[in-house]
Amino acid sequence: MKQFKTILLATALCIGTVSFTQAQSKVAHINTQELITAMPEMKAAQTQLETLGKTYQTDIQTMATEFQNKVKQYDAEAASKTQEENTKRAQEVQTMEQNIRQFQGQAQQDLQTKEMELLKPITEKAKTAILKVARAQGFDYVLDSAQGVMIMADGKNLLDDVKKELGI
Repeated sequence: MKQFKTILLATALCIGTVSFTQAQSKVAHINTQELITAMPEMKAAQTQLETLGKTYQTDIQTMATEFQNKVKQYDAEAASKTQEENTKRAQEVQTMEQNIRQFQGQAQQDLQTKEMELLKPITEKAKTAILKVARAQGFDYVLDSAQGVMIMADGKNLLDDVKKELGI
């Protein structure tokens, strides 16, 4: 009987300790996408990417116009040229088209690389600020609600506090 009381007391203590430990975990949430979008660095990065994209688009448009003009010229002159010259011209046009496609692909890769290069320090700054605010306010976990799914209703939203930390 005495052993039963001891086991019962130990079980009650374990359950109480686990409940107390679980009750101590503080959870907050933040929409990181909204935070990053509000950062001035993000606006500057978007401007840079748009400028680069417009530059590539202008270059591609110039190449396409040159290609179309050459095709029209060669089509108009095809009757007065020899078969050999027309074959060379067809190859030249085909090469121009391939070059335009390659340039488009390279431009897309360059834009993606530039975007990653510009976003990395912004996301790191946001993460550092989130961790700083969360630690200062005693939160154990911070969940990201950027996907539009609210994970919990009771946790504190750190967005305003982190914006204040970043001076936004």
